[in-house]
Amino acid sequence: MTLADAGALSAEPAYDCQTCGACCAYSSEWPRFSLEDDAALARIPERFVDDAHGRMRCDGDRCTALVGEIGVATACAVYAVRPEVCAACLPGDDECRVARRRFNL
Repeated sequence: MTLADAGALSAEPAYDCQTCGACCAYSSEWPRFSLEDDAALARIPERFVDDAHGRMRCDGDRCTALVGEIGVATACAVYAVRPEVCAACLPGDDECRVARRRFNL
C-alpha cells in the first residue's frame, strides 16, 4: 500500500450541506429555540416560526424553511437568520451523521 492509498482510506467523507438537508428534516423537535433572544427571533420571518411550540414551523418532520430535495440539492430560506440550534449542527458532527443515516445518506 502506498502513502496515497493509506491517506485515501483514512480520509473523512465529505459533508456538503447543500446536497444533503437531512438535519432540517430529521425531527420537528430538533429546530427548537433555546439560545435566541427576542431580537434574533424577530429576524426570522413569521411564516417559518411555530410560536406555540417555540421552534421553527415544520411540515411533518421537515422544517418549512428547507428548500429543495433531501440528498440532491437543498438550501435554507432563512440561512442568514437561522436559529442557534441550526447553526450549531456542523457538517460531519454527531447530529449530522444521525440525521444522514435516517435518510441513508
